Amino acid sequence: MDATISPEGELQILSRSEVSQLRGAGGGRLYELWRQCSLAVLNSGAEDDDVREILRRNRDFRIAVIQHVGGISLELKNAPDSAFVDGRMIRGIREHLFAVMRDLLYVHEDIIASNRFDLTTSSGITDAVFHILRNARVLTAQADPRLVVCWGGHAISREEYDYSKEVGYQLGLRQMDICTGCGAGAMKGPMKGATVGHAKQRHRAGRYLGLTEPTIIAAEAPNPIVNELVILPDMEKRLEAFVRLAHAIVVFPGGVGTAEEILYLLGILLNPANRSIPLPVVFTGPESSRYYFERLHAFIGDTLGAEAQRRYKIILADPEAVAREVAQGLEVVRRARAETDDAYFFNWQLEIGLDFQRPFEATHESMAALELHRDQPVDQLAVNLRRAFSGIVAGNVREAGIRLVEEYGPFELRGDRAIMSALDRLLNDFVAQRRMRLTDPCNYIPCYRVVA
Repeated sequence: MDATISPEGELQILSRSEVSQLRGAGGGRLYELWRQCSLAVLNSGAEDDDVREILRRNRDFRIAVIQHVGGISLELKNAPDSAFVDGRMIRGIREHLFAVMRDLLYVHEDIIASNRFDLTTSSGITDAVFHILRNARVLTAQADPRLVVCWGGHAISREEYDYSKEVGYQLGLRQMDICTGCGAGAMKGPMKGATVGHAKQRHRAGRYLGLTEPTIIAAEAPNPIVNELVILPDMEKRLEAFVRLAHAIVVFPGGVGTAEEILYLLGILLNPANRSIPLPVVFTGPESSRYYFERLHAFIGDTLGAEAQRRYKIILADPEAVAREVAQGLEVVRRARAETDDAYFFNWQLEIGLDFQRPFEATHESMAALELHRDQPVDQLAVNLRRAFSGIVAGNVREAGIRLVEEYGPFELRGDRAIMSALDRLLNDFVAQRRMRLTDPCNYIPCYRVVA
């Protein structure tokens, strides 16, 4: 469908420089990034994670900025029909479309092209993440700590999805806000449940915050419930945004992407500088997910050790208990932030090392070079394990990673026999439980090879 749409409340005007970045022949890198992210938003709610099929199906889609006396509009050509009702774009999708443009322009002009932030330093990267979130207006001063980050896979069973909704409902009844990776499955379920809980409590200010990044958004298109969307420039800044914003974290069943998030979090919490900083973490799922969490818990013990296992609590088949545990944890967070005079809206106190923040590009060389052995600090091992899972995510659903695997074969992972055995067992479990892909999960071909 073709359409011309106008913004609501923000981005009504652009500079000539910004327009030139988004306009022209369409050959520029920013234009193509903008086009692909916009297409992902227009596919909101799609149950598909085959990036190349989405791009092929919509290869004629075009988007352009139109400047006029009153400001700007967006001209869309061959946009997916599902984004419209009776010829008018769905309002939530329109908001997301302008959020994409807002974040991509801000990152390009104010973060990357300027000298304002030193992205070679840890403090500079954290400052950039803060400013991206502030520019998106998701940092709320004077608000009590009640933002619960929910992680979990998009390729989960119906029972696990329904359970995530029930947990979200219990959190919503307690007027907690939800932040997820904005996609389907365990990213949608808690938000959907929370809307009902909020409605019952007549809580009309419920927040459903979605954090994503350009290489993953097509495979995990924003679900329709997200009412605040932020596009971070890469996976590492997205992960940092999660933990800086979170007042508590709930983890549902998932695959390699969820494992990546868990290892990132545990690596940070294992840093001695962070051990006294309260951050409630709960792993949860229905009774049918018991084996999943047993294997995940064992993997964490076999690699990062018992101290890492003590940083979270596992609660199965009891959504009310999860919500009560989170509520109690939020009180601890509230008191700790007040005592240290730290902001509720951004956890400045967490120390995040530069190795956690540097963007990792998955290639055959970088994956083979990962140091997956015990002869290093445990938080550094977490960094390398996180990168291993990130590379598998790339090979599964990111266009560049899929292309590399098709051209050169599977990524190879090498390391200590004990660690590689634990990794191989966990990955085999993910494959057997069909947690790797939404698209044709029964015929998944591994994009990796584990070599002891």
